[in-house]
Amino acid sequence: MAPHEKSAVLDHLAGFPDSHAFAHYMRPAVLSAMCFIPAMIALYYSLVRALDRYLIRQFLISFALCFGGLYGVWGILDLTENISEFQKSDDTWGLVGHYYLITFAPVFVQMAPFGLLLALLHSLGKLSKAQEVVSMIQTGHGIARLILPLAVIGIFASLACLGFNYQWAPWAQEYKDTLIDEADSEASNKAENVPFFHQKSGRFWLVGVFPYNYNMGEPLRNIVIRTSNEENMPQWRLEAKEAHWNRDSGEWTFHGVKITHLDETISSDGPLMPRYENPDGPVVFKDWPETPWRLIKPGLEAEHLGIPDLYSWILSNQNTEWINKERFLTQWHYRWAQPAICLAIVLLAAPLGISFSQRGAGGGVVLAIFLSAGMMFSSTVFLSLGESNKISPIWAAWGTNLCAFLIAIVLIQRRLVGRPIFQTLKKLLPN
Repeated sequence: MAPHEKSAVLDHLAGFPDSHAFAHYMRPAVLSAMCFIPAMIALYYSLVRALDRYLIRQFLISFALCFGGLYGVWGILDLTENISEFQKSDDTWGLVGHYYLITFAPVFVQMAPFGLLLALLHSLGKLSKAQEVVSMIQTGHGIARLILPLAVIGIFASLACLGFNYQWAPWAQEYKDTLIDEADSEASNKAENVPFFHQKSGRFWLVGVFPYNYNMGEPLRNIVIRTSNEENMPQWRLEAKEAHWNRDSGEWTFHGVKITHLDETISSDGPLMPRYENPDGPVVFKDWPETPWRLIKPGLEAEHLGIPDLYSWILSNQNTEWINKERFLTQWHYRWAQPAICLAIVLLAAPLGISFSQRGAGGGVVLAIFLSAGMMFSSTVFLSLGESNKISPIWAAWGTNLCAFLIAIVLIQRRLVGRPIFQTLKKLLPN
């Protein structure tokens, strides 16, 4: 996998040299490091004591069942929705396998927190009902000592989500739609109606269609270019059906061209009227600094960009005033913050899943589900506020995690001193 990813990085940088090279070169390293996460879990499992191994084993079994169930339900619903498009492909089973292979990354990032929540509530609830938690505490192991190995597994889950978030989860969210379009024999577009202004040359671009594989040589379609002089007076306007960019020479070749000269008069004594020109063949422009990567940046969806592309976009547009940079800054910080939700879920659910009675932790389960749903809702609200520049992007990305960790500290502290959690909150509610 790493050699294939390295080849993809080199191809990307060859076409778009203004991208941040180091961030992209890290992609094979991150992918390789992710392959060692199961080995790191196994190493940690071999180093801890028997009690920790027992807790980890119970937790991982529950997580495999819960995540597998969630993934299976999602897969059935998604397959039911897209089966008609899959059947239009010449290689139906190959397309299905490819589709669900690439979608595993975004689905894991989205469902891992819920799988951890259900696994913790199930495993700790079962241990509590069998009085095993009480027995562990009576042997001298405190609540914090019981939560520690579970928190370590939460850290490993966060690392896995961080690895997927680096490039492959955001990319797959968009690429899966491309596979569906290709199966339906429809052209898949990366972006549409993208404006771009090159201030130094006074050229304003409006690209109607960016094909998904525009970086592989596919032509841009429905292009309009308008130029102006230093006094901001229009000079000429070019309309073209297609535009090719040569990555070796940097030349732009336009086909189906119609040029309107806006700074010329038809007659010497008449009003200023445009002159139209319809070249017979393609029109070639040399030494233009614009590249497809620079043109498409204003039209990119921040939600579909990984950390290298987001960082490259931010660096390239940090001095551009007419573009909404807060949306990309918020998403860049969120790529780093989102994986921490896994650890936050573990710290929230662990004290709520532990019960010292045989009745189970029914109240704690309800509260854990309520808090987790609140985290997901607050994450959406914080992101919206950050993208609209209502709050700082870094606070928008990390705000939910900060609130969750503070609540988790309070819950763990109350569980350490033996105070009931659900009943205490219940007393605060009106009768």
